Amino acid sequence: MEQPIRFGIMGCAAIARKLSRAIKLSSNATIVAVGSRSPDKADGFIKDNGLPENTKVHASYESLLDDPDVDAVYVPLPTSLHLQWAVAAAVKGKHILLEKPAALCVADLDQILDACEANNVQFMDGTVWMHHPRAAKMHDLIQDPHLFGQLKMVNSIASFHAKPEFLHDNIRVRPNLDGLGALGDLGWYCIRFILWTADYELPRTAVAFPNPVKNEAGVLLSCGASLHWENGTVATFHCSFLAHRTFQATAVGSKGTLTLSDFVNPLEEKSAGFIFASQSGFKELITGWKPLPSNHVIPTEIPQEACMISEFSRLVGDIRDGGAKPEKKWASISRKNQVVMDAVRDSIDKGFKPVQIVG
Repeated sequence: MEQPIRFGIMGCAAIARKLSRAIKLSSNATIVAVGSRSPDKADGFIKDNGLPENTKVHASYESLLDDPDVDAVYVPLPTSLHLQWAVAAAVKGKHILLEKPAALCVADLDQILDACEANNVQFMDGTVWMHHPRAAKMHDLIQDPHLFGQLKMVNSIASFHAKPEFLHDNIRVRPNLDGLGALGDLGWYCIRFILWTADYELPRTAVAFPNPVKNEAGVLLSCGASLHWENGTVATFHCSFLAHRTFQATAVGSKGTLTLSDFVNPLEEKSAGFIFASQSGFKELITGWKPLPSNHVIPTEIPQEACMISEFSRLVGDIRDGGAKPEKKWASISRKNQVVMDAVRDSIDKGFKPVQIVG
């Protein structure tokens, strides 16, 4: 059996608990080290998450990156720290699974991706829903010209109603840590779904919706935008820390419609569903639809985040053990996501005027 990919966890953020579990559930990955500026915090993280007793504790991120037993790092740090530490990891030859949003702006992300390419390092961001088997099944349907046709419209919503303590002190609402707010935390998912349905063809323009909600520090708590392609395809999204938990997405083609109500995190861990309608019409006297939309439920043996770890680790293993080159599609997808997000933020800053998107 090939040696599993040896992960170092950089920081002890809450999301790292979920990914630590995912690594333990993956057959080709293991955690060998945790780095934190607080050794006690790293030690507590190891105990609380049931990691092996021989998991190393590093009292600094630099020490973690210097560890020769670490093949790859998972980086769940605040977005403002991504540039510094992702570049540092790449320079040390560590493969990088970077929590989303990948960067504060595309200029920062380009520096990260350039460092990864220069050091033969695999890059992937932590958009987990793309790795669920459901995504592959949905992709097959929307790419079928007879069942779905040409993409016409997309809508995505990602929101949750944050508690007062979150809105007051969470890193996602603090400008020095995660200055993108809801746009970075939730809008990233919405934009990714839109780009995914459009086969990653960038829209031509972005127009932010008026009246976004910001906190006193100017961080976005709720916002949205429309995206427009030259062929007439249009997409809209809304993301918010102030609305009920909703993760809905709909893609409408000329011949079919795909709808799901839990596109970011499935309602159940072991399966995920969606609804697909094709060539639908009305019955006589408009008494119902025919044919009826079909319900699809896609099982998975491991959670979607473990599917992501397995795929990332497979790519890293091909590089480490087989001399392969990094798979560049993941860097390209992340960059397009960042480009669109930058354009939306630019439109907000410019008074909701259309902003040209240049890849």
